[in-house]
Amino acid sequence: MPNRFEMRKLFGFALAILMFSSCNGIFSGIYDKPVEAADPFGFVEANADGTGTIFIDAREYKHWVYINLKGKKTETHDMTEGLPEPEHWDFAVHRYDVKTNDAKAAVTNYTELSQVLNQGIPESAVFVADTASQVAVDMSGMMEGNIVYQSSPINKVLSKWINVDTSTMPPIYTMSRRVYLLRLADGTQAALLFSDFIDDAGVKGFITIKYVYPLK
Repeated sequence: MPNRFEMRKLFGFALAILMFSSCNGIFSGIYDKPVEAADPFGFVEANADGTGTIFIDAREYKHWVYINLKGKKTETHDMTEGLPEPEHWDFAVHRYDVKTNDAKAAVTNYTELSQVLNQGIPESAVFVADTASQVAVDMSGMMEGNIVYQSSPINKVLSKWINVDTSTMPPIYTMSRRVYLLRLADGTQAALLFSDFIDDAGVKGFITIKYVYPLK
């Protein structure tokens, strides 16, 4: 059997291992590669009934995140690099702006996707096409009043899913929490509900979109 001195050494060694393992979660990523984000991006849920959830990173003002409902894919393009639009996409998000691929959008009074599934598309729905606009691509000079804009079509209906009031600092973000209808160029339809614009850590620009496609 080990003597008292050896027992103390064994106890100290075991205590050191225990302390290291308990601290590893705290300090992991400081000296080695950082821990990857737990949240997946893209189509994080796609059900057989056509409902699902999309989670995108729209923090960068120079990015468009293109969303393909048919193929259940997302693709991020840097606007400053002059990249062409993807071959297949249905709508895209730039920070809080939204544009479509030759589609039209309408707003409803519904606040849940189940309402449009149960009650159908309201007869009063007015579908609106995109219009020419300007979107900010560089906010680094905002404090000096120097914001860089780029021309882009925007769907003014879909882009009202959130209102950013910059008359006060910090800005006030107010979500409409309405269900939006999207009538695609091929005649198929979708329902969209922008349900969040922050992640679990409270970082703005992470957008959650719940959808139904195809909407019958």
